[in-house]
Amino acid sequence: MVGRTVGTVARGLLAALALSGAMLASLPALAAKYAAIVVDARTGEVLHEENADTITHPASLTKMMTLYLTFDALDEGRLTLDQALPVSSWAEAQSPTKLGLRAGQSLRVEQAILGLVTKSANDAAVVLAEALGGSEAKFAEMMTRKARELGMRSTVFRNANGLPNMEQVTTARDFSLLSRALLSDHSKYYPYFSRRNFVYGGRSLHNHNRLMLRYEGMDGIKTGYTVASGFNLAASAVRDGRRLVAVVMGGKSAVSRDARMAVLLDKAFGKPSRDADTPVAANDDDDDEEDDAPAAKPVAKAPEKAAPVKAKAPPKAPSKVEFASAASTGAAARPPAAKGAAKDDDDADWGVQVGAFSTRDAGARALTQATKQAPFLLRNAKRNITEVKSGQAKVFRARMTGLDEATARKICAELIKHGQRCVTVSPNEKL
Repeated sequence: MVGRTVGTVARGLLAALALSGAMLASLPALAAKYAAIVVDARTGEVLHEENADTITHPASLTKMMTLYLTFDALDEGRLTLDQALPVSSWAEAQSPTKLGLRAGQSLRVEQAILGLVTKSANDAAVVLAEALGGSEAKFAEMMTRKARELGMRSTVFRNANGLPNMEQVTTARDFSLLSRALLSDHSKYYPYFSRRNFVYGGRSLHNHNRLMLRYEGMDGIKTGYTVASGFNLAASAVRDGRRLVAVVMGGKSAVSRDARMAVLLDKAFGKPSRDADTPVAANDDDDDEEDDAPAAKPVAKAPEKAAPVKAKAPPKAPSKVEFASAASTGAAARPPAAKGAAKDDDDADWGVQVGAFSTRDAGARALTQATKQAPFLLRNAKRNITEVKSGQAKVFRARMTGLDEATARKICAELIKHGQRCVTVSPNEKL
């Protein structure tokens, strides 16, 4: 009798824990940091940015890099569109959304591509990853290397589909670079992103990017959502021969994210601004990515070819510091003080931060590298590695202090030019 009672209580506790976990997983991403950027696809000119260098999580935008490497392999003859790829038990085990693949089956490359761009299929992403990298972990290393080649300096990939991993980080700016790279380097494959639906296993799977149905000129690219990331969207639209790329991250819902994207694009295209708080969709019942509302009939559209993407520093040195658990971060710089404004009394209390790292040794190495890149400017600076909390984790922020404002800004400009992360830290910011 006692044993049965204990068993009943244990089962009740387990059920309660499972329910609480499900409730937490379904909460809106209130803590996700909003970020946005709008870029001219041809020239790379930044038309709007807000928190564009803040570290966040890509969620299913990750699949854009999986597809970029797949398109590379198609161009190089390592894959063909009709090639059948094996489905592993690891691919089968992925969480939804997915195609429902079973180990031992095969999936054609083109089916995998369409599964990613429409249903955002996590199992299909792993099939591609294992075909190209041997394992998903090795493919993630390939993804990160390609990110560096494209100038995505703040991005680290740990998986091929964007399922939650706190070490998988990026910025809105980085995904604007990847969006442009897909347009310029793989323009012949870009029309896949315009597909409104895809029939697989007798089911018609609809594209999660519902804004394509409503926004004039939009023909891709990808949605994403996890609790940690909020609602993300990388999009491209063309009007009057001009193509823009925009990225919105950290939306509180699919509706508000889509509304914000429409406002930003309208403004950049020079159209009258609409109310960002006005819903642009009636349905906001989201699953892992977006709800499965019916899609409109596909409309074939050819993309404008964008100029090749070149790795280059962000347009201005940031100043406000955000932290993440294995990556450095930054935000847009404040405008310079007006001419004739009084200088800070503590003008020698400025500093620069070259990153926030998971270990003290990594911070020390970053400071050593910074000193090599700007030895003259940093000759009198003091090295400072401070342990701080970032959510549940510890990070070590690496700074050079004891500088004046002008020197701090020059140092960041020099380090960014050499591909190193740097943000200025004013006396008013906590050291």
